[in-house]
Amino acid sequence: MIKTLAAGLAAAIIAASLPAFAQQQPSTPAAAAPAGSAAAKGPSSEDVAAFSDARIVAIKTALKLKPDQEKAWGSFETTLRDVAKQRADRVNQAIKDRQASTKPFDLVDAMRRRSTALANSGADWKRIADATEPLYKTLDDSQKRRLLILVAGAQ
Repeated sequence: MIKTLAAGLAAAIIAASLPAFAQQQPSTPAAAAPAGSAAAKGPSSEDVAAFSDARIVAIKTALKLKPDQEKAWGSFETTLRDVAKQRADRVNQAIKDRQASTKPFDLVDAMRRRSTALANSGADWKRIADATEPLYKTLDDSQKRRLLILVAGAQ
């Protein structure tokens, strides 16, 4: 099941990244929204932080941690928050860079930026995996299943 999940996740990541090379402007509702509207600007830093907080609370609530498991939760949560903040900072910087650029779309440059983004994402996942391990070792089978569902969307 894990190999199937990993293969499916890899295929989804690859499929999701392909449209980025095929178009200059995103085809999202935000791109079609009237200029100056909240939708045109996309989620704010506060929105991203609120959604990250909600995901973390959802994970902790679903796990129903026992008192002895709470000890391992702190470093896991801290890592999730740090990674979320760094990702948001990188996205915000990329948006600023794109808005400030006057150069026309360059496919090779876009590929290089995507490569950097994937490398950063890989490093983020490694940090999260390293932080998850001590907590994961304390979880029972039902908690592990719920964590898998919440993190990977597996059922």
